[in-house]
Amino acid sequence: MARRQAIKNHELEKTMLRHRVFFAAFFVVLALSAVLARLIHLQVLNHEHYITLSTNNRVRLEAIAPPRGMIYDRHGVLLADNRPNYILELTPSGVEDMEKTLERLGDVIKISELDLRRFKRALRRSSSYQPVPLRFNLSDEDVARFAVERHHFPGVDIEARLGRSYPLHGTMAHVLGYVGRIDDKDLARVDKTDYKGTTHIGKIGLERYYEETLHGHVGFQQVEANAQGRRLRVLERQSPEAGKDLVLGIDAGLQAVAEAAMAGHTGSVVAIDPRNGDVLAMVSMPKFDPNLFVNGISSKDYNRLRDDPDQPLFNRSLTGQYPPGSTIKPLMGLAGLEYQVTWAGKTMYAGPYYMLKNDERKYRDWKKTGHGIVNLDKAITQSCDVYFYDLAFKLGIDRIHPFMAQFGLGERMGIDSTGEAPGLLPSRQWKRRTRNQPWYPGETLIAGIGQGYMLTTPLQLASMTGAIATRGKLMRPRLVKGIRDSRTGEVEALPPEQVGDIKVKNDLYWDQVIRPMIHVMTRKNGTGWWHAGRGAKYSIAGKTGTAQVFGIKQDEEYDEETIARKLRDHALFIAFAPVKDPRIAIAVIVENGGHGGATAGPITRKILDYYLLQRLGIDKKSSGNKSS
Repeated sequence: MARRQAIKNHELEKTMLRHRVFFAAFFVVLALSAVLARLIHLQVLNHEHYITLSTNNRVRLEAIAPPRGMIYDRHGVLLADNRPNYILELTPSGVEDMEKTLERLGDVIKISELDLRRFKRALRRSSSYQPVPLRFNLSDEDVARFAVERHHFPGVDIEARLGRSYPLHGTMAHVLGYVGRIDDKDLARVDKTDYKGTTHIGKIGLERYYEETLHGHVGFQQVEANAQGRRLRVLERQSPEAGKDLVLGIDAGLQAVAEAAMAGHTGSVVAIDPRNGDVLAMVSMPKFDPNLFVNGISSKDYNRLRDDPDQPLFNRSLTGQYPPGSTIKPLMGLAGLEYQVTWAGKTMYAGPYYMLKNDERKYRDWKKTGHGIVNLDKAITQSCDVYFYDLAFKLGIDRIHPFMAQFGLGERMGIDSTGEAPGLLPSRQWKRRTRNQPWYPGETLIAGIGQGYMLTTPLQLASMTGAIATRGKLMRPRLVKGIRDSRTGEVEALPPEQVGDIKVKNDLYWDQVIRPMIHVMTRKNGTGWWHAGRGAKYSIAGKTGTAQVFGIKQDEEYDEETIARKLRDHALFIAFAPVKDPRIAIAVIVENGGHGGATAGPITRKILDYYLLQRLGIDKKSSGNKSS
């Protein structure tokens, strides 16, 4: 039997179809509304924001580091230069996987762990669109290898930039200091905005003291880049302002002569022009090559310098503090005259030792037999300790301290560099404050020959000598004498600064201490004649000094032959010349050098001969007024 065919309900089907069409249309309209709303959000409400993002994806703003100012000596010799070097840089926004990229780069160019650590530190403080240096001073072979593989490294480029260079290497290393890669501590002391794009900053010495002058001002450029972050073209550029150059008072030739004279010794030489405070030479030995520090010194090189027992990184000229020894005896003589506890013609018997009343200790003279009858002239000429023990006792520490303080002892001279130490000029109040102890008379005697607690820097001794040479005119020592505009070449001279005007009751007192300083150099019994003054073609006033490194018991004698080198006395020498028109004042300290005249004297003479005879052309027949 055939199945009965079902009858269709056309009205129901129409109703269902209408519902389906309605819901489909509803969802289409809803989807279109969502798209429209999103378009309004993107194109209308947030148009400015997204157009900026789009532009930044194609155009970026890059900082341009300014060329660093250069440094010259007084005759135009270049001491600190800028030379192009190749730098491997990564722009974070163009690098998809930083760790993987760094790993693959290591297969092309050698990258040390130190490079990686410094790069990651710099990465944390830089913007994603600013290139971050990974390696400096790439060789031509490094550049060639990377050029072949460059297409594998989006966001990575090699750029040629200016880097600091010190063409004289170790010469003047302690004066110039050095630049190094900038870190968070450096950024804390500068305007971060002005250091965008800058990779290096002054760390010590002139490079740090004059950082603001040398650095210049940052520039900017708008760069169009492709999808891989590589520059296509520069759209707009604001050039950086180059740093200004420094013109020093130092004579590079004199510096080289002084360093050669100090070769094989540990110590310092400071020479100044007493008329204006210009530092003519500043030597600290041993020295080091500042180029090692520019792009990050290797652990091997740093450990070698750090562990060297002679401490080449230590700036002895400014930071070294030494007992001045007998070099302060002219000041002691001047104080005795000023306070009228002695006079030039007064004599006394100077035996082999000096004793205080009710004290069994013997304060020995360097000469075992003593000096016999002496006056001020003979006491300075032959460096008689007993005379100055007696003079110091009569003066007392309460007059010695303020008188010597006038010459800059015991305080920083304010030189334009870093790391200057103040030295130590002891007083009754200082000992009570620092040691909670009274001052003893025997300590006054020891202070009278520049021993005991007293400490000075080579710079202080040179400045003190300059003040004696100019009869009381104390100048602030300075390394920089002028600032040069690198664009115009014009030099702005910096005015010298007088920081002391030492007055005495009678101007003859100056002559009465300078005359025996001349005799130190011209008389055969003078402590400086044989090794420094003999045959000089110009007039010199000087004073030798020997500073003990350790104390000697009453019943013992100092025997240089039997003690370790590091325990031997320091050798000192101060001098100025020509006497009537002083053009140079000098202080020499040779650590553990023994007697001042024998060791420091020849060094002093070589330096004076070069500067006065070769540089200035001064001799006994000349007027001594030629300009430098």
